[in-house]
Amino acid sequence: MRLRRFLVLRMIQLVPVLLVVVVLNFVLIHLAPGDVALAMAGENPDPVYMAAIRERFGLDKPLHVQLLTYIARIAQGDLGDSFRSRRPVTETLLERVPATLLLVATALAFSSLLGTIVGTWIARRAGGGLDVWVSGLAVASYSVPVFWLGLMLILFLAIRVPVFPPSGMMSVTGVAPGLARWLDILHHLVLPALALSTVWFGQYVRIARSSVLQVLSEDFVTTARAIGYPERQVLFGHVLPNAMLPVVTVLGLQLGLVLAGAVLTETVFAWPGLGQLVYESILARDTPLIVGSYVVMGVCVVAASLLVDLVYAALDPRVEL
Repeated sequence: MRLRRFLVLRMIQLVPVLLVVVVLNFVLIHLAPGDVALAMAGENPDPVYMAAIRERFGLDKPLHVQLLTYIARIAQGDLGDSFRSRRPVTETLLERVPATLLLVATALAFSSLLGTIVGTWIARRAGGGLDVWVSGLAVASYSVPVFWLGLMLILFLAIRVPVFPPSGMMSVTGVAPGLARWLDILHHLVLPALALSTVWFGQYVRIARSSVLQVLSEDFVTTARAIGYPERQVLFGHVLPNAMLPVVTVLGLQLGLVLAGAVLTETVFAWPGLGQLVYESILARDTPLIVGSYVVMGVCVVAASLLVDLVYAALDPRVEL
């Protein structure tokens, strides 16, 4: 009963969150410099054609009327049609989801798992030379701009030493369906996933190290060691379940931003995902596609927050829903 009530309350909270997301993005996009109709019509357009575009897409109406019309469509599950491609926004977004999920899930899995392992390892050797070096490397990796790192990887591993393809998700010449096609996709995935996971890796190392150090100083850990529990049991049975709470928090936030977290990476590597789609839509001032993308991001953030709360309750009995 408590879980059901918790889920219902979270679903209710989703409504105002999405409303704020829609209103803010819709208003900010329309207040930005430039003309949507001009971007659609091209250079030196005919005034009659411009007026027809504005009338067709409702751009000739006041801003508050356009906003209310768009909110009414979203309430019916309709994200509208793209100004640029004339296709439904939902259909366009769904086409790009698999590519983004593949990239972000791969990078997130490697960075969170490896970063947590390394952070736990150096926390048990805190203060030593290895701790200083690994912590320094973690800070450096977290501080590196992902677009610069992506360009460096392309320069050294795709141009100077042509080991991996510099861009795209598949070979331009095409690959036959089956195992060869998947191997080709994985070959193209290495560089963008490496760039994204390197930046996230340092963050997980720092968080895991700090959290494990804090838990190691707790009284219940001292008690467990005094009773005579093996060090392995102390680590896996007492330290890690409590130390993983901050890691789960960061992981949940990054899962919520899965649609936006790879915008720069996808742009640098021309990865055909949602991040690149949002970037192209912003340049084209494709309002329905931009706002529709952020609505989906808002849903993902709320869903990830809900998942984090449930995992918290599972890891720590002191946490109540």
